[in-house]
Order: sequence, then C-alpha cells, then structure tokens
Amino acid sequence: MVLIIATEVRKSIPFVSLPAVRHVFSFPGIVNGTCVFPFMYGNMIYHNCISVYSNYYWCSLDKKFQGRWRYCTSKDPPVCTFPFIFRKKHFHRCTKEGYILNQSWCSLTKNYDRDGKWKQCSPYNF
Repeated sequence: MVLIIATEVRKSIPFVSLPAVRHVFSFPGIVNGTCVFPFMYGNMIYHNCISVYSNYYWCSLDKKFQGRWRYCTSKDPPVCTFPFIFRKKHFHRCTKEGYILNQSWCSLTKNYDRDGKWKQCSPYNF
C-alpha cells in the first residue's frame, strides 16, 4: 500500500503573489493507475507529464489533481523511442550519459544526434 499526502503550499516572490498549489509528497512505491491527459494542476492544464515541485516527471490520476499521482514511465506521453542513437552510440534503455544533472533520460526519436528531442525518465529508470 502506498500512502500519499498532499499539502497546501503558498509561495511568494517580492511583488508577485502566487496562488496556493498542492505540493505532493509520497512514501516509497509506485501508485498503479493510468495517467489522465489533459489534467489540471493549480490553474494550469497539462497535456503531458510534468516536473513541477519534483525532480522527476509525474502525472495526475484525476482530470483535476486531487492528490493522486504517480511517476511517469517511458510509456507515458511523450513516449521514449528505443533503441536510439546518442553520440553515435545505440541505447536500449534510459541513460544518464551526457546529462549534467546525473538523471536518466531517453530520446523521443530514433536519432537524438539528428533530432535533439528527449524527456527525463522516471526515478525507476523506465
């Protein structure tokens, strides 16, 4: 069983007042469920996985975020393409190679060298 806690967080910047945003915390584990796209988080509508308030991309399990979420996988939009070419080398899974933040990523096309399209992978490396 996974326990998920959502708390209200108010952020403020001098001269700017940001609306209350639900901040997501969870204990280890993956919530099973299907990502819902598009979904509303705060006052924004998202059509793919996001990394708002997180080091990893995640998605909502509800049309309007209610605190239920999960990390995105390579099967969530946009979808990773395997194998892909990066620096003339073939990759068959997410890699940390070439990413200065030491986090895993994948190409969205068969040839990253040519197209330069990518996404960050989940913390579970898929």
